[in-house]
Amino acid sequence: MRRRIRMTIFALLLGMAFAPSQALAEKNRLSNQKVLAQQSSGFNSAAVEALINQGDSAAASGKLEEAKSSYDKARKASKQLLAFYRDLSGSFRGLDARIPREMDTKGRNALKLLAKTNLRLAAVFRRQNQPEVAVPVLVEVIKLMTPAKPEGQKAYQGLLELGFVETPYAAANRSSFR
Repeated sequence: MRRRIRMTIFALLLGMAFAPSQALAEKNRLSNQKVLAQQSSGFNSAAVEALINQGDSAAASGKLEEAKSSYDKARKASKQLLAFYRDLSGSFRGLDARIPREMDTKGRNALKLLAKTNLRLAAVFRRQNQPEVAVPVLVEVIKLMTPAKPEGQKAYQGLLELGFVETPYAAANRSSFR
């Protein structure tokens, strides 16, 4: 009987000695699983921002095809993120308010990144003497952000400069004085 008690105590002590290291290993294992949250190579807003920055660098050095490729990747990723965030937000409405709030915030960020990417892409098209390709991209920015937002105003100004529209947007001038 005493031997059995000693073995039990020994087993408990041995188990307690290894418990903290197992908990740390579990925490490290879980953090390694969040591959999509990584800043540089994940599937998130930071990764889209990195693609935009790559495109900016390429455009600044005159590599317009490389810039266009980076912007296209950023555009595709931000559209996917936006759709997924909207789907998740809708799925959790009425169940847990925290999740739709988070997804809505992330969705707004993805929307801004999409508008930013479209503006950059339109600028590349203009530099390549392809204004007819820039027009739909600029119109998409206005649809996404509305003319009341700076991104929408910038897109409309681009359309005005291209000659696609003729009427200046007067509210853009009034809002700049506020």
